[in-house]
Amino acid sequence: MITMTSRDFNQDTSQAKRAALYGPVFITDRGTAAHVLLSIEDYRKLVGIQGNAVELLACPDTEAFDFEPEKLRGDMFNAEELS
Repeated sequence: MITMTSRDFNQDTSQAKRAALYGPVFITDRGTAAHVLLSIEDYRKLVGIQGNAVELLACPDTEAFDFEPEKLRGDMFNAEELS
């Protein structure tokens, strides 16, 4: 477990990011833990997210469904606006 003061964090963010590769970095504010810095891998494990953003947006676990939006009623544009 690594702990940094908020002042140390502000002065050397790179060190905090490197330390987060080995585990959570607790950032204190006036001696009290206020924030935790995690690597993205540790965060995903914590919240149960698996895969990358593209895979998650593809929604592989959802079934295919038909999408038939209702037709618009009335004129969407005036003919003069389109010419």
